[in-house]
Amino acid sequence: MSKANTVVVLDFETTGLSPTYGDRAIEIGAVLIENGEIKDRFQELMNPGRPIDGFIESYTGITNDMLKDARPCKEVMSQFAGFIGDYNLVAHNASFDKRFLDAELKRVSKQYTGKFACSMLLSRRLYQGAADHKLATLVRYAKIPSDGNFHRALYDSEMTAKLWLSMLEHINSHYGLPSIPFTLIQKLSKTPKHKVSQYLNR
Repeated sequence: MSKANTVVVLDFETTGLSPTYGDRAIEIGAVLIENGEIKDRFQELMNPGRPIDGFIESYTGITNDMLKDARPCKEVMSQFAGFIGDYNLVAHNASFDKRFLDAELKRVSKQYTGKFACSMLLSRRLYQGAADHKLATLVRYAKIPSDGNFHRALYDSEMTAKLWLSMLEHINSHYGLPSIPFTLIQKLSKTPKHKVSQYLNR
């Protein structure tokens, strides 16, 4: 049984919103958590093969200058596939990151066997009092120390990892579940908000 406190938390910065429209990854950041402890990190810029626009530069702080000497996506993603191994995966707004992970790994004929969970969906169930469920808002809500430098991949994945562990601790302390299966989190993330306590108290 895979546990929810042993996962790879990842975050992409990209040229746009969807690989379906030709957008590419420009940075990957990831944190490996084993038994609730951060054990390893992965971060690298990658050259998407074309310039990025001014909006993406200002949003991420990643410039064309920074990318011109970066390794191409295929090299970085081939290496990142090894970092993922067979771990389960977590991302904040996971549907976005999963689309890019799938698209970039397909280009290099790599696959992964782990399942995905979304920290944003989980936070909507557990932190219903938060003003919204953006990563920065939730980090403040959960009182996680932060210097506020969001929208770089490694920083966002580190903050997501800390948020993830905070939510697992919330489940443990409120519902007495010290060992939480990853499958429980996946099911909880799809449970209607008003049934969360009923589901966790079973």
